[in-house]
Amino acid sequence: MYDAIEDPYTYKNSTVLVNKLDLQSQAELEAFEAEISSARAEEPLPDGLLDFVHYRAIHHHLFQDVYHWAGQVRTVRIAKGGNPFCFPENIEGQANKLFGDLQSADHHRNLDAQTFADKAAHFLAELNAIHAFREGNGRSQLTFFALLADHAGHPLKIEKLNPDEMLAAMIASFDGDERRLADVIRGLIE
Repeated sequence: MYDAIEDPYTYKNSTVLVNKLDLQSQAELEAFEAEISSARAEEPLPDGLLDFVHYRAIHHHLFQDVYHWAGQVRTVRIAKGGNPFCFPENIEGQANKLFGDLQSADHHRNLDAQTFADKAAHFLAELNAIHAFREGNGRSQLTFFALLADHAGHPLKIEKLNPDEMLAAMIASFDGDERRLADVIRGLIE
């Protein structure tokens, strides 16, 4: 659950996000969101240039059945556990810089596994700090990252992913320690 101030994304007097099925129970919304985004993830993903436009298209693809704003940059300030994410007025600029750096680095192609893991950890940490969407950032990040890893010649072994370990590594990276995240990534590409 995110902390947000005056959140137009939620139902009045609620923390439940307005959704296409008008589900006003957090548990029901979470179950539907998980089911439909998982189903959409099994479909062919949108083509793109591994840029911010492509990342937004992936979010739209995953959440188009749940939220009217799928694929759109959030317009409210949010935080988790008291830690603020990128302010909405800075998202486009920060994301374009991050994805521009990724393009300049040839999308981390032709790197050995450890170097890829280190650079990918930094990219994911920054992408997470931007937190471009009101909801669905983690799933969009992982889906995009799997495409990036394939493109870079280091396909992920998703079956090896431990969600709790990944979450802990992402939290540590938000606090500036990318080593844990690099280790998790290294374990997924070996």
